[in-house]
Amino acid sequence: MSDQPKSAADVAQIVKDNDVRFVRLWFTDVLGQLKSFSINASELEDAFEGGMGFDGSSITGFNPIEESDMIAMPDPSTFALIPWRPEGENAVARMFCDVQVPGGEPYEGDPRWIMKRALKRAEEMGFEAFNIGPELEFFYFRSAKPEGGVPEVLDEGGYFDLTTLDAASDVRRDTVLALEKMGIHVEYTHHEVGPSQHEVDMRYKNALAMADDCMTYRIVVKEYAMKYGWHATFMPKPLFGENGSGMHVHQSLTKDGKNAFFDADDQYFLSPTAKAFIAGQLKHAREISPLFAQWVNSYKRLVPGFEAPVYLAWSRRNRSALIRVPLYHPGKEGATRAELRCPDPACNPYLCFAGMLQAGLEGIEKGYELPEPMEQNLYHLSPEELAHQGIEQLPETLGEAIELAAESELVLRTLGEHTFRRFVEIKRQEWDEYRVQVTPYEIEQFLPVL
Repeated sequence: MSDQPKSAADVAQIVKDNDVRFVRLWFTDVLGQLKSFSINASELEDAFEGGMGFDGSSITGFNPIEESDMIAMPDPSTFALIPWRPEGENAVARMFCDVQVPGGEPYEGDPRWIMKRALKRAEEMGFEAFNIGPELEFFYFRSAKPEGGVPEVLDEGGYFDLTTLDAASDVRRDTVLALEKMGIHVEYTHHEVGPSQHEVDMRYKNALAMADDCMTYRIVVKEYAMKYGWHATFMPKPLFGENGSGMHVHQSLTKDGKNAFFDADDQYFLSPTAKAFIAGQLKHAREISPLFAQWVNSYKRLVPGFEAPVYLAWSRRNRSALIRVPLYHPGKEGATRAELRCPDPACNPYLCFAGMLQAGLEGIEKGYELPEPMEQNLYHLSPEELAHQGIEQLPETLGEAIELAAESELVLRTLGEHTFRRFVEIKRQEWDEYRVQVTPYEIEQFLPVL
C-alpha cells in the first residue's frame, strides 16, 4: 500500500475497494507478544467511534479479573491488508489499537501508550521526532521442536553469501514483498554471519510507527517461513558457538526540521545534543537492559567474542562498543546517528524504544558528559585494563539485570507504576524458574565425576 490511510473515512474506502470482510485488531501484552481479535468489516464504524471491548484479565501484565474491562481503539493510520490471507474476495486487514479503560482514558499497562509517553517527553523538550532504523536478525530452522534438542539449520551460508548455500532466498524475497504491501519499506536483505541466519533492514521512521512495524515484521517473517514448512525464530541465541541474533538500532532526534545530532564544527560531527543523548544511554544501559534484552536467553548472546557488545563505551569504527557512531559522509548530514548494538529482536519494541529514548533524554536534560571514544577492540582488554579505564559492562544474567531495573527510578518513570511492578514480577519469576533447572550440561559434566 503506497498511500497510508489517515482517517476512518480512508479506511472505509479501502475496505470497500478491496472487499475486506474481516479486520484484525492488534495490540501487545507487556512482554511484546502480539494479541489479536477479529471483527466483521461492518463493525468498523462502531469500532472507530467507541472502540471494541475485551477482557484484559488473561493478557500478560494487564489488570486482574476484578478490573479487567478494556477497550481496543483502532488507529486508522495503521490499517493494512494482510497479504498472506485471501486477496480480491473476503480479504482480511489489520489495525493496531491503543488500549483504553472504560471512559476513554489510556490504559497505563498498554506498551503503545508507554512509547507515546516517551515521545511526549521528547516533544516537550523541543524534538519533533525520534527516528529509528532497527536491523532485526533471525534464524530459519526446519522445525520448532527439533529432535535431540538441537535446531536443524537450512544452510551453512555466511555473511552476505549469495549461493546455493543460502536456501532461504525465495522465502526472504516473499517476506520482503509482503512487508512492502503492508507499507513497510525494506532497505536491505541478506544472509547473516550464522548458518541459516538472516537480516531484513527497514527504512527508518518515527519510533511509534517503527515499533508497530517491528511487530508486523516478526509475524510476517514467521508466516512466510511456515508457508515453506520451516520455522523462523527471533530467539537471541538459539545455537551454541554461533553468533546470536541482534537488533542494532540506528537513532537520531529531529528539531526544527533538521537532524539534531549533526554539528559541522565538531571533530566527530556530533552536536552537544547527540553527545549528551549517547552519554545518557551509556550511563543508564545497565538498568534498562531488561527492556532491550528481555529474556533469560538474551544474556547468552551478550557475551564477548560473538559480535554482541557488552562494554559500556562508544566508538566510530569499533563494533565491540555498545554504541557506534557511523562515519560522516559530506552532504549526508541527515544520516548522522548513533547505533545502539545491544538490543535483541525478541524484545517488546515499544518498551525497548521507550527505554532507549528516556535514557537519552535524561542525558540531554541533565547535561551528561560524553567520554572519549574507545577505538581499540574492547574484547582484547583484560578485566584489569577495563577497570582501569572505567569501562563497565552489561549485566551477565537476567537475574542481575532485573534487580538493577527494580532499583531504577528511570525504568519506573519509563514504564509507569503498574507496568513496572508487573514487569519486574514476571521477569523475577522467569529467572527463578530458569536458575533451578538442571540442564543436560550439568548432567554430562558432573554426574559421572561427582
